[in-house]
Amino acid sequence: MTSIDSRSFVCQLKRAACCLALALLAAAPSLLAQSTYQKPSKEIVDVLLAPAPPMAFVNPQGDEVLLAEPVRYPPISELARPMLRIAGVRMDPANFGEHDPPRFIHLSIVKVSDGRARPILFPAGEGFGAPEWGPDGKHFFLTVTADKSVELWIGDAAAATIHRVPGVVINSTLVVPFPPTAAPCTWAPGSNDLLCRTVPANYGHPPAAPRVPEGPIVQESFGKAAPAPTFEDLLTSPRDEQLFDYYGMSQLAFVDIATGKVTPVGRPGIYETSELAPNGRFILVSRIHHPYSYVRPFNDFAHNVEVWDRTGRVAYKLADVPLQETIPIAGVATGPRDYEWQPSAPATLVWVEALDGGNPRTKADHRDKIMWISAPFTTEPAELTEMQFRLTRIFWGERGDLAILSELDVSRSWERTWFLNLSDPSAKPRLAWEMNEAERYKNPGLPLAHLLANGHEAVVQQGDNIFLAGDGASPEGDRPFLDRFNTQTLQADRVFHCDDKSYETVVALASPDGSKLITHHETTTDPPNYFLRTAGEDSARALSHYADPTPQLRNIHKEIVTYTRADGVSLSMTVYLPLDYQQGQRYPAVVWAYPREYTNAQVAGEVEGSPNRFTEFTGLSSLWFLLDGYVVLDGPTMPVIGAPRTANDTYVEQIVSSAKAAIDKAADMGIVDPDRVGVGGHSYGAFMTANLLAHSDLFRAGVARSGAYNRTLTPFGFQNERRSFWDASDIYFKMSPFMYADKLHAPILLIHGMADNNSGTFPIQSERMYMALKGNGASVRYVQLPDEAHGYQARESIEDMIWEMLRWFDTYVKPATPVTPATPTQ
Repeated sequence: MTSIDSRSFVCQLKRAACCLALALLAAAPSLLAQSTYQKPSKEIVDVLLAPAPPMAFVNPQGDEVLLAEPVRYPPISELARPMLRIAGVRMDPANFGEHDPPRFIHLSIVKVSDGRARPILFPAGEGFGAPEWGPDGKHFFLTVTADKSVELWIGDAAAATIHRVPGVVINSTLVVPFPPTAAPCTWAPGSNDLLCRTVPANYGHPPAAPRVPEGPIVQESFGKAAPAPTFEDLLTSPRDEQLFDYYGMSQLAFVDIATGKVTPVGRPGIYETSELAPNGRFILVSRIHHPYSYVRPFNDFAHNVEVWDRTGRVAYKLADVPLQETIPIAGVATGPRDYEWQPSAPATLVWVEALDGGNPRTKADHRDKIMWISAPFTTEPAELTEMQFRLTRIFWGERGDLAILSELDVSRSWERTWFLNLSDPSAKPRLAWEMNEAERYKNPGLPLAHLLANGHEAVVQQGDNIFLAGDGASPEGDRPFLDRFNTQTLQADRVFHCDDKSYETVVALASPDGSKLITHHETTTDPPNYFLRTAGEDSARALSHYADPTPQLRNIHKEIVTYTRADGVSLSMTVYLPLDYQQGQRYPAVVWAYPREYTNAQVAGEVEGSPNRFTEFTGLSSLWFLLDGYVVLDGPTMPVIGAPRTANDTYVEQIVSSAKAAIDKAADMGIVDPDRVGVGGHSYGAFMTANLLAHSDLFRAGVARSGAYNRTLTPFGFQNERRSFWDASDIYFKMSPFMYADKLHAPILLIHGMADNNSGTFPIQSERMYMALKGNGASVRYVQLPDEAHGYQARESIEDMIWEMLRWFDTYVKPATPVTPATPTQ
């Protein structure tokens, strides 16, 4: 046996490692992603970075409007700030705030009567939260998320000034959009003070991380079914629980907006809800406590629901809600839920309770009941009414004599809305309208609400009338409207109807009787702006003056076209022609879509959208392809029609048929080369894209962003699928493109945010899909965007995404003859 000198052996190892590294570098184009963000052409970047239109915040009186420009694309450095992903929340531990909160710039105030605008100089630099008007319309507050704290700022409408409230440090860690939770501050009646969640005074340091593990992490379950959707950002360890305890902790406090005086209320706690009663004397509080869950977000944690007086003394205990881990799929919690104050009563607490155990599969004559109790909370709660189906929402009239109740029969996607006369204890709910949940043409709209003097929102009432604002969907496209609807005769009177050349929506009433309206108006050539309009008159006064930032896009032609699927279902899509379009030529095309479920073909065939919208390109849009010589078939309807429980049994066949119908229609119009078509989608649209490539030969290539491809990883349902994997394993397999990776031969580009926060679309979905495709010799590229969630935001990420998509389709879709992809590296 030959001996080898140890030093010689080490040298040989080093030489081998060096050779391997050089080999890897040489193979970098096929093995490694680029190390820097890419940019599309200057022409595209100029459009991407164009100023965003302003957003309006109308005061309760309708006589003044705050305008602010949303920040569309923060820098990647903002997304790369510290982030805690725990309990379904994304926190910034450096400032006790939301991670990457929405921001605005360029604040101004406009007098509605004459359109005069005054800028509000903001000394805090760029970036502030959405302003919230006080009930008296004289002041507003907003928050500024600074590097190490979240600040409270108060604005004075008359002086057009704003100042920071010193010494107030806001805790906004539990302010999340899904499910919605209250803002960190709310106005008290009288508009003189705010109830805020603040960081406790003299708060200690966060719990130190153990230097070594203290033991294994254990979860267990015994005998009780606890199905759960695939939530993201959950607690995973005792350490996470400690961090949630620390960063979620806040001190409720009243803040006097004139003096800045801070008056603490009660003890520090983890508050999910803190809402003042309309009379300002009581506070509805929901306090989270242990035990916590590792499979559910914080809103399903155990919590106490109480009514306090202004000193923090408990005046009424509604419920001690246990940990909600056993909620059935598509079900609701048992016990009190959806608790709130009735906005037009001094202090009446309202809540909902399930009568079917919260389980939609349980047979029951009535599924919900509405309960209420009034101060001083010394009597037993009374039942307001029972609902045959699941209650979905309550609108309260401003006078206190009307409740508008909506319920949903999940088994057939059928929605009913009732009017209930609260002034008559013997009155029964009266059916106002009913329709398919997805109905658009016959949809009467939603009640218009405004902020009352007590700081609560309620439906505007004018005698027996309310106002309903709707999309006005029709075969020609959306024409928004405002109706005056009589709650006694159930007859509608049209106050406003958008004309057939523009797209105009009612934002708010500028007069109580609806004779003057604040609207948002745009056309194909006029950018979106706000106007004061007198009902019935053609003229209107501009309240904002947003100029067209991208005049180079005005020559883009678009139209809504209708066509028919092979089985006779009516479909529609918006067709966009590229800037360089020449009549008579056929162009490569992109189909960008998102499937939806319907219970009947008639509703599925209803047209969506408007041909009169101002064409804007924003980050995740598919319209970037127009600047690269493609026709874009945007939003072609991809209906999956059938009974709610079994519609997905023919999912693949229906989306393939719908895609073919869209391509055939565009080809018949003479604008598209049917042999040069790519397909793309985001989220469920990415799932659709992979399925279309696996089960048809309609497309040359695809782009799938932030999708889920293996449905066995979402075993308790997805989208509107109500069966579990164990109920319908064959359907889960059939619908999963991952199972057909060996059949997917068209080149596919996978893009995914590495911090995806959407239920079901864990980044591992794209990672495993990539490995399956690569392992089967497919042509695939997998792009991971650092720090991005389900919808990408950073400027650098959006630029890179656009560059990737255009490059992919330019390589595999645009050429006149198909490109044979290079043999993938094994």
